[in-house]
Amino acid sequence: MHTVMWTFKLPTGMAKAEVVETIKATAHNYEGIPGLIRKYYGITPDGTALVGIYLWKNRDAADTFYTADWTAKMATRWASTPDRQDWETPMVVESAERRLVAAE
Repeated sequence: MHTVMWTFKLPTGMAKAEVVETIKATAHNYEGIPGLIRKYYGITPDGTALVGIYLWKNRDAADTFYTADWTAKMATRWASTPDRQDWETPMVVESAERRLVAAE
C-alpha cells in the first residue's frame, strides 16, 4: 500500500465552516477512484492548513490520479500550492474491527 499526504495552507481569514462546506460538497468526487482505498480530511487546530491523506493500493494508482490538472484544480480551490509527502504503508491496523491489513 502507499500513502500520500497533501498539505494546503489555507487563505488567511478562511472560516473553518467554509472549509468544511467545501469538503462536504466535494468529498463524493473521491468515491470509486481506481486504487484508492481510503481518504481522510484534516484541518489543523489553528485553522491555517488542510491535509488530505490518501491510502492507495500502490504508488502507480496514486501517480495516475495526481495529474498536473488535479494539482492545479486543488491549488485553485484552496488558494495555495500543495505540498506532497509519500510513504510506503506496510501495515494498517483497523482497530475497531480488530483487524490487520498487510500490504501485498
